[in-house]
Amino acid sequence: MQNKLGAVILLVGICLPAVLGADVDIAILPSPFSMEAGEGSFSLDERSGIYFQPETEAIRAKAVYLGNSIKEITGYSPGIMPLHLLSQPKAGNAIVLRLSDGDFGSEGYGLTIERDTVTISAAEPAGLFYGIQTFLQLLPVKTDEKSVSIDCLKITDKPKYGWRSFMLDSGRQHQSIEYIKGALDWMAMLKINVFHWHLTEGQGWRIEIKKYPRLTEIGSKVATGPEQQGYYTQEQIREIVAYAKQLHITVVPEIDIPGHSEAALIAYPEMTCLKKAPESVMGFSSNLFCGGREETYKFLFDVFDEVCELFPSEYIHIGGDEAPKKIWDKCPDCQAKIKQHGLKDSHALQIYFTNRIAGHLAEKGRTAICWGDVITHPGPALNDNVAVYWWNWRKNKDKAFKEAMKRNTKIICGTNYYTYLNFPVSPWRKYKGNRTFDIQMAYEKNPCDLNELTDKQKKLVLGMGTCLWTDWNLTEDMLDGRAFPRIYALAEQMWHVGDRLPFDEFYENVKIQYPRLKALGISIGPAFAEVKKTPGINGYTDN
Repeated sequence: MQNKLGAVILLVGICLPAVLGADVDIAILPSPFSMEAGEGSFSLDERSGIYFQPETEAIRAKAVYLGNSIKEITGYSPGIMPLHLLSQPKAGNAIVLRLSDGDFGSEGYGLTIERDTVTISAAEPAGLFYGIQTFLQLLPVKTDEKSVSIDCLKITDKPKYGWRSFMLDSGRQHQSIEYIKGALDWMAMLKINVFHWHLTEGQGWRIEIKKYPRLTEIGSKVATGPEQQGYYTQEQIREIVAYAKQLHITVVPEIDIPGHSEAALIAYPEMTCLKKAPESVMGFSSNLFCGGREETYKFLFDVFDEVCELFPSEYIHIGGDEAPKKIWDKCPDCQAKIKQHGLKDSHALQIYFTNRIAGHLAEKGRTAICWGDVITHPGPALNDNVAVYWWNWRKNKDKAFKEAMKRNTKIICGTNYYTYLNFPVSPWRKYKGNRTFDIQMAYEKNPCDLNELTDKQKKLVLGMGTCLWTDWNLTEDMLDGRAFPRIYALAEQMWHVGDRLPFDEFYENVKIQYPRLKALGISIGPAFAEVKKTPGINGYTDN
């Protein structure tokens, strides 16, 4: 639906010229809700200043961030001052950041570019930050010109979803701190606000837990492939959380239990039903944390106590997927627990297990997230502080979504078709043809891209996410190429409110981003399975 602001037009599909003595097109992604074209242009140069209001440290930090970004792109060093120092009558070349009343919500913003002044307004600091991200896309990739001319315009924008997440699997493959910070930077550019950090797997336990040092001493080294050794110290984790906070990104950790836990169980075999260390696996196995013994719950409560100390997020992901019950079905302790609590079967025991962990998190004011497996089978009710992540479209279609609606359970939408960026565009290693997709499929066929929601669904759908698993040794140098350019389609679905462009027009806007990505050191993978051998924008050859 189009916003009724006089001559307002939807921004999607509009490319804005950056007047730098060269004909360069710039398209803003994800697309803002609306834009009204103005007359004339604003000149950004060495005389420009950044003014902010109110005079708080949080708002000053936004001004400093903008100033540093402008300097990196243009070499200019704008002064940074409180707004009351802006001379009267209004001086030219002013960029004003201000909190103001308006229908922005917590992350929306207004961006107005006039001949003398750029004004970014928002109700909350996060909105100012996202307005800055949009403004930066109006600048050239890099320039040594003495001034940059930016067309006058007015943008009004706010996101579709409050939860917009990117998940990185650091369990199977260990990424460097430098890479993760770089990923956080491009998440901010895409207005993605949750870093879902998958920290434990069958092939690696990556988070330091001081009470149980063998988790990292042994569990971080159980696999021997490239980039499969290593973990993050608590100091490094705090560094990542703090870095993300500056970018208005919340870090949500995932400790995957009771399955996908072989690395932890190799380190502490007494936590298994058999009290025997399992083998490390790339996929999953029936070697689970024992659900029958109280020692398991004490161990995991201790782990989550330290996790909660490290991560201030309201949400803590506790896994719950792909946990075959073959061993639980025979374990005397598990069967005794089932009988003790009048449970129907081992799946009901997993719900009991989940609720015990969620209950412990509730005491700390936290909400647990589980993969949709916990509601795709009949079983007991989940605790009120459990949300689910709908992922397995390939096997269960929309069953998890429907069950969440039926049970009044909050849900995050991120199906493996088509938000799993580890799925390549062409068959690769263990990924066959039915586990591939291109950017057009992501844009047009994503089953969790929900455009028409009922009032009830609006209350229960937290938002949407995308995942980048590292199965089959997807190493750090491959990750950007899996994410880009397809993640633009997903970021658009998470953020943009209103009608969307036809794919061909959207894809032209994506290709305009390539020089910027290249300047940022981001590798770009193929958008389609086949690439035309003809020159494209700045040498790229996507069809």
